[in-house]
Amino acid sequence: MRLDDVKASTNVDDRRRSGIPGGPVVGGGIGMLVIGVIALLLTGDPSALLGGLLGGGGPGGPGAGPATAQRGPLSPAEEKAGEDAKKILTTTEEVWGEILPRQAGVRYAPTTLVLFSQVVQSGCGRATAQVGPFYCPADRQVYLDLSFYDELARRFGAPGDFAQAYVIAHEVGHHVQNLLGTSDRVHRARGKVSDVELNRLSVRLELQADFLAGVWAHHANKRRPILEEGDVDEAIRCAKAIGDDRLQSQSGRAVVPDSFTHGTSEQRAAWFKHGLRTGDVREGDTFDDAVFYRVTPR
Repeated sequence: MRLDDVKASTNVDDRRRSGIPGGPVVGGGIGMLVIGVIALLLTGDPSALLGGLLGGGGPGGPGAGPATAQRGPLSPAEEKAGEDAKKILTTTEEVWGEILPRQAGVRYAPTTLVLFSQVVQSGCGRATAQVGPFYCPADRQVYLDLSFYDELARRFGAPGDFAQAYVIAHEVGHHVQNLLGTSDRVHRARGKVSDVELNRLSVRLELQADFLAGVWAHHANKRRPILEEGDVDEAIRCAKAIGDDRLQSQSGRAVVPDSFTHGTSEQRAAWFKHGLRTGDVREGDTFDDAVFYRVTPR
């Protein structure tokens, strides 16, 4: 991925030099915290993550917790990873600032990327790195512990700089959904539909974020040639690596489609490719069954 001529975004809050000591992990509901790329990557149990993060407020909720603890200076590799993340964020700002008003009639208000190490306090509550990257609609910020990339490469065979860019683009996709009001569709359903139906809506939301990541890639590469040979394959490999079916199978559990919250490996890859091919936000209504089943592998 070519980023040499991209300037680093200033909409970044780098908290890696400080951290919040351990404590309970809480959230405020599916409309409050969007688990972006993967459900509990490190332990492989999506239901356990959802139970912890979506379980409501409490003493460890927003604004609570002990003071931050300082850590040592960042290594050169950590510094570079942070700079690359900032440049990737710039490309999302350029793309969505241009096409969201034109394609959806909505002005793009940039999100802030929060880089953290191990534990972070967000507007949706305290979260550990086990959550994986996530987007918090309450404060409109994307949260990322860059060590996630090491886990993605080592345990799930999805290395590469463009795979890393896909991760950020997916989370920014959740921000776009928030600006469009799409996230509210799932939020309003919570408590009104069955758990199975809520999971189904969550899958539609996540696959749409994969689609929006593809839309970003389409336009980012048109603005400047950032894609190199093999980059698209990296993103598709990453999408497939974190499908619900593959994660459940790798964790030694039965594959239970009714428990899926992000979609299968093939579905995630298909929606990313659909966004990359069309570059059109209007082609990605995953909540429309006619559109969904035209794109989604059965």
